[in-house]
Amino acid sequence: MCKWHENTSIPLEDLTDEELCRLAASGNRDAEETLVTRYNRLVRTCARPFFLAGGDSEDLTQEGMVGLIKAVREYDGSKETTFRTFAEVCIRNRLYSVLRAAAREKHQALNQSVSLDTPEFDSHSYTSGTSHLAQRNPEDHLIDREHTAALLTGVRKQLSEFEAKILGYYLDGLSCREIAETVGKPPKSVDNAVQRIRRKVAQQLLSGEFSKG
Repeated sequence: MCKWHENTSIPLEDLTDEELCRLAASGNRDAEETLVTRYNRLVRTCARPFFLAGGDSEDLTQEGMVGLIKAVREYDGSKETTFRTFAEVCIRNRLYSVLRAAAREKHQALNQSVSLDTPEFDSHSYTSGTSHLAQRNPEDHLIDREHTAALLTGVRKQLSEFEAKILGYYLDGLSCREIAETVGKPPKSVDNAVQRIRRKVAQQLLSGEFSKG
């Protein structure tokens, strides 16, 4: 159902991220909901690498949504950055925070999670005054980008052509249903492929072969 700007005839969906943020800051919950819906896929894209490496998909997605809502409510349009950049930092920070907490509590599944993506975006780059939003400590149990690339390379060598295709779409944040429609396969086939990929990622991590890349 289309939602409209209360003072104009413009649908909220047609407003920019920054315009929606201003409305959300003034208390417009419909604007906030529109932004959250718009960035659902970004949350999935940020969370899924950790899921593949052993995290809980639903928990990670929910934590990512917390980061997104934080971004909507704290975005400062006077800073020289886009909302998307700020949102990605907040989402990733939330995920890293959860991983650090899980590591401290010795939750092995998340403790062994690693980021499998190698985005051009560098979460260290955004700062607000003296506050660095993307602090990552050596003890975060997250491998660096060189090892990340090696791990992905190693895993992809073990994937079938179909699994490799599914991995690409999955890391892009598409739902299993969306992937199924794209590749012309039943959603169950896609889900099964994702589970096989998870097992292969786990084997790669346990073998330590990625470190030889």
